[in-house]
Amino acid sequence: MCLIAFDYRPGSRFPLRLVANRDEFYQRPSAPLGAWAEAPDIIGGRDLEAGGSWLAVHRRGRFAAVTNVRDPALKVAADAPSRGHLVRESLECADLADWLRTLADGDGWRYAGFNLLAGEMGRLWHLHRGRDRLILDEVSPGVHGLSNAGLNTPWPKLIKARQGVVEALRRNRWPDDALSAMADEERAHDDQLPDTGISLELERLLSAPFIIGEQYGTRAMSWLEWDAECASIRIGERRFGPGGTFHGEDEECVALAR
Repeated sequence: MCLIAFDYRPGSRFPLRLVANRDEFYQRPSAPLGAWAEAPDIIGGRDLEAGGSWLAVHRRGRFAAVTNVRDPALKVAADAPSRGHLVRESLECADLADWLRTLADGDGWRYAGFNLLAGEMGRLWHLHRGRDRLILDEVSPGVHGLSNAGLNTPWPKLIKARQGVVEALRRNRWPDDALSAMADEERAHDDQLPDTGISLELERLLSAPFIIGEQYGTRAMSWLEWDAECASIRIGERRFGPGGTFHGEDEECVALAR
């Protein structure tokens, strides 16, 4: 996952509403949104190469998503575990808060740079593993964005995505307006681009909320709505191929264990 925007309102009927784009190489094998065969209480997409996920929910009432951190200078061990496994472990661990603290206390250094967003009813955490920072925070109520830097780092595409969430809620058009912002193909002007240590050409390509390429691009656009009153999570996914071609859409309503 490379771009996430969400509204977090603990104590309300809809404690979490979220949209996200997964950018990846098209050749990397993936399974679409659905219940996992060997773990049917997990519903989400699946990376078939490493076995993890970029975004998923659990019927017990948990959510998790992960983005990478873009920093070529960040050193990673050759045998580092896949960051996608953080999503599954977030959903299946016995105590989410304790497990996250274990990562923040040092276990998170084993992974390449990442942002992990994970939560359960009434609590949402952000864990950031950067070049020289490993920080765990509880997320404050409100509208937030997360890309390949820290929480709310104001990259142009993050600002667009976050504003899409604001407009969708203001106009009572969830998730349509938020998804429209995530589908924006317009690249940022050069003077607005972040400097993350990659080439200018690549910074340009990655600056749009929706990335179109032949080898790499936005492969999945997801949305989620947690309904506390109905004890359910609605989750949807749109899939795309090279050149931004539409490859299908799925939606699930996940009944949570009471």
